[in-house]
Amino acid sequence: MSISTPNAISTPSTSPTITTDALIIGFGKGGKTLAAKLSAAGRKVVVAEASADMYGGTCINIGCLPSKSLILSAEQARRDGANSTPETREAAFEAAIKEKRRVTSMLRDKNYHKLADQDNITVITGRAHFTGPHSVEIATAEGPIAVTASKIFINTGATPRIPDIPGIHTTPGVYTSTGLMDLDDMPQRLVIIGSGFIGLEFASMFADFGTAVTVLQHNAEFLPREDADVAAAIRAQLEAQGVKFLFNADTKAIAPAADGGVRLSVAVKGMTRGASQACDSTPAGTGNAHTDITGATDTTTTTSPTSNPTDHATMSHVQTKPSDDGEPRFAEPAEARFCLTTDAVLVATGRTPNVEGLHLEAAGVELTERGAVKVDELLRTTAADIWALGDVNGGPQHTYISLDDYRVVWSQLNGSDRPYTVKDRKHVPSSTFLATPYSRVGLNEREAKAAGLDYVVKRLPVAAVPKAQVMRRPDGLMKAIVERNTGRILGAMLLSVESHEVINIVKLAMDLDAPASTLRDIVFTHPTIAEALNDLFA
Repeated sequence: MSISTPNAISTPSTSPTITTDALIIGFGKGGKTLAAKLSAAGRKVVVAEASADMYGGTCINIGCLPSKSLILSAEQARRDGANSTPETREAAFEAAIKEKRRVTSMLRDKNYHKLADQDNITVITGRAHFTGPHSVEIATAEGPIAVTASKIFINTGATPRIPDIPGIHTTPGVYTSTGLMDLDDMPQRLVIIGSGFIGLEFASMFADFGTAVTVLQHNAEFLPREDADVAAAIRAQLEAQGVKFLFNADTKAIAPAADGGVRLSVAVKGMTRGASQACDSTPAGTGNAHTDITGATDTTTTTSPTSNPTDHATMSHVQTKPSDDGEPRFAEPAEARFCLTTDAVLVATGRTPNVEGLHLEAAGVELTERGAVKVDELLRTTAADIWALGDVNGGPQHTYISLDDYRVVWSQLNGSDRPYTVKDRKHVPSSTFLATPYSRVGLNEREAKAAGLDYVVKRLPVAAVPKAQVMRRPDGLMKAIVERNTGRILGAMLLSVESHEVINIVKLAMDLDAPASTLRDIVFTHPTIAEALNDLFA
């Protein structure tokens, strides 16, 4: 059953009270799976979800599934040449957004009814906050509802982390990933603040649609946690798509631009020209020189101003103030200040656990130093009979980890002699859906070296894989780390078409403690990308 709520909240004279076996706060993967399992076991369950637009959780509404729908549409637009003219770009983008909305709406409806149609489950749409160790109040459109539960499960996910930049909250055209995936009109120019994997997925996607994309990275190293050769290959792929990078770039302020777009004040360390004026003291388009972003960190290329909306974000150099002796005043260390004008800005600076407004202190639930709900290896919080699942507990932010968190919790509720714990979880793989997907599991070479392990490196160019040639997708590389004396697979990095499928084979081998020779000798079907593992581990 369901108690719905959209917007305004009124307070009735008498608040209804529900007593239940289990309360799950948040409709994410781990929580909704646990709700169905508890219901099947005959338990009474209440699921509280803050928004009707989030039934089913982050993944199906604003995360992995809508973004992958758009990524596939963008790839199709690139293959068909639909990204070549303004008219075809707009049509392809409009169709992609329409399809994305269809998919998410369908999945959201199915997820809602999968729970709400069960007699043992009550779905309440409203914001929940703790009023005591086993009591919660849910603010609904019809008024507050008090819920008392024997066991409570926090599954509220994560929310985009927004840096403290003046104007970032008030300037039109500045989006998180949620807003950028729901635009009606495609931006011709896009600046992305942050070059983590979320930002890079969006850079690749919008470049395929035909948007001119510029990525701002706050330091000098691209993907610093990845091996240098892998990071270089990923960057080369993105640059081949037309994505441009500006390194050592700190965004100082954001404001509306004169042309209706967005203007960023960007300080770039290491450039040979300094600036002491604020960006807003020089109107967009009136700077001393316009600079096309080439990805260089210490030089700029002066070009004439452009009026072509499909060009990359225009960079206007701000004049330095002269010192008393008439010489330009340079920042220490050398720093140049630019005005960067664009149509839209994506803030992709990570996600933070969503605990705001939960009043966790009322239940005795503590947070970690990073703001996540503090849990032990069984995902128990610091309060008795309260657990935290998914992104809110500070673990890896993947839907499949939230699902595995459900397994951890359920193993405690179903009478298992030995519960499954977070420490039992092995070799978590990950995939980033670029034009050529990047997937990895286990240690990379950088990490194996830091751990003092004795290892050998296996490499294979994707161009050597017959199926990749047949698919006309020969770009990329495969790399694996194997312990020298034991043959134990330490990790693998696959920048390859279909890597998101193949990486699961490597993960399975690692989970089973199979040596590298197993993947070297296993019989695969042909032609497939998976059979490349024979050669990679040879």
